[in-house]
Amino acid sequence: MSDQEQFLDVIDRDEAERRFRSALNLQPLGTERLAVRESLGRILAVDVLAQVDVPSFDRSNFDGYAVQAAATFGANEMVPKSIQLSQQSIEAGVEPQSVLQPGQAMTIATGGMLPRGADAVLMVEYAEERSGLVLVRRAVTPGFGIAFAGTDIAIGETVLRAGTLLTSRETGVLAAIGNEFVEVWRRPRVTIISTGNEIIPPGAAMRPAAVYDSNSQVLADAVREQGGIPILGGIIRDNVDELRSALLKAIEDSDVVLLSGGTSKGKGDLCYRVVAEWKDPGIVVHGVALKPGKPICMAVIASKPVVILPGFPTSAIFTFHEFVAPILRLLGGRQLESQGTLTASMACKTNSEIGRTEYLLVGLIKTDKELTAFPMGKGSGSVTAFSRADGFVTIPRHTEIVDAGEQVQVRLIGRDLELADLIVIGSHCVQLDCLLTQLQQRSIHSKFLAVGSTAGLMAAKRGECDVAGIHLLDPLTGTYNRPFLNDAVTLVEGYVRSQGIVFRRGDKRFEGRTPDEIVAEANRDSSIVMVNRNQGSGTRILVERLLAGAKPCGYAVQPNNHSAVSAAIVQNRADWGVAIEAIARLNHLAFIPIQDEHYDFAIPNSRLDRPAVQEFIALLSAMKKTSSKSTEPL
Repeated sequence: MSDQEQFLDVIDRDEAERRFRSALNLQPLGTERLAVRESLGRILAVDVLAQVDVPSFDRSNFDGYAVQAAATFGANEMVPKSIQLSQQSIEAGVEPQSVLQPGQAMTIATGGMLPRGADAVLMVEYAEERSGLVLVRRAVTPGFGIAFAGTDIAIGETVLRAGTLLTSRETGVLAAIGNEFVEVWRRPRVTIISTGNEIIPPGAAMRPAAVYDSNSQVLADAVREQGGIPILGGIIRDNVDELRSALLKAIEDSDVVLLSGGTSKGKGDLCYRVVAEWKDPGIVVHGVALKPGKPICMAVIASKPVVILPGFPTSAIFTFHEFVAPILRLLGGRQLESQGTLTASMACKTNSEIGRTEYLLVGLIKTDKELTAFPMGKGSGSVTAFSRADGFVTIPRHTEIVDAGEQVQVRLIGRDLELADLIVIGSHCVQLDCLLTQLQQRSIHSKFLAVGSTAGLMAAKRGECDVAGIHLLDPLTGTYNRPFLNDAVTLVEGYVRSQGIVFRRGDKRFEGRTPDEIVAEANRDSSIVMVNRNQGSGTRILVERLLAGAKPCGYAVQPNNHSAVSAAIVQNRADWGVAIEAIARLNHLAFIPIQDEHYDFAIPNSRLDRPAVQEFIALLSAMKKTSSKSTEPL
């Protein structure tokens, strides 16, 4: 056999990927703790749960006056009402020191903490101070002008999930919940070495038979795009000793090694010869039935991936994205990248070589009727083809001809719009957070909107979401959720969680009493203040049944989640309310159960067969089987 040897084992693309990955440990490389201010662009390694409510107190949205809304009823521009002005003024960052009495108003700044006794904020534009009085020129309703505690972020809420790319939006959330540090995945270090006597660095004077080293640049930036840290190993001439020394240093200094050029079996192609000196397992793939990219060589040395990419630029970047990029993403804790596809019509007849999967770069042109794909046949040595192409068409290894006008799938290059795989709307639940986190770990991206059970169910009936989390009680039958369905949705049973009355531990007015006794006491004693829930929530239906028409003090204050109820009690702005047991435990509050409620999922029939929905249902079923009792975990 001559020095120009042949490939020993040319295999198809999928088998090459299987062999390479099976020889590697593709778990993330490990975590590191970074200051949030330095975490931009990194991948979150663990879920981030809020340890505080945001806002952490009932906050004024305006400059104006903290009031009891009832004192403003009937006021208008023509007939203003007078309210006594309290001497205390509440600035932002100052805790109120007194209770607002009926018929009083208290000056409050934007961002100020609402005092006990107040249930609304009167904007300064609709009031006038005169001789110790406030003239009210517009009535307000309970809750107006107030951002209730926990309405933005609730304590215990999963605000960011592991695997999330930290952009300025996410780092802002981390700062808002008081996190100074964050746990992120370590970025893989990738040494890039260009080889060949013909390679010269950019900036050097061009000489005959020389080629500027573009591969180092494109590969370094491609590594950065995949979340890695490129280490430029320089240009190594065709010298075995120099190449061996450079490879040893690269393996020691980095997690992945990329060599460019010298992968074929010609007389001057030395990379594969040096790599072949290692046998642990060493080379696992050399030659893949691809066009471009056939000469690629993949090895594992010291448990680290070592890849010799073809020297031609288009071949190098194609094979990098096919085989190396997914490895970098997995090692760095990232999700595998999804790439958008479009259907287009092939502009002209195209021939392909039987036996090799071909990646055909194309440019897309929009016509009156459809998208048309034009082949960009500049060959694997082209530097510009990849950068100018809109995408590529994969021609199977057994296809010889793609006819003009034939419909083809074009995979876009770096221009896809990543949409959520699963849209979830409805009532928030910590267990639902856990389900969505597990789906994300399976590369199913979700978007959740907390709008309450009623609004969520309506969205499901209109087909505007994939899943709606609901816990609606029918007062007539005592049944959860099923009485509210129609033929457009299917109910998937979820789990049971306990609702009850929550109050501060040690409060003798409530300890040892039943829910009915607590309500009766609250109706008798006006100093006992409740905190209600918003209309349309499943909890509000339960509250109304418990109250049986009564409206104790605080009835008009209606925050929209369990955490806000707990926060009002913890901060002594209210004395009791109704919430789930998990939130009571989280806030160290006492809990007296009222009844178990069913938190279920309404799914539009039109979306029931979607893969992401079926994965959600399967995961929910598995979770229920492994739980001795389906209650909401923390």
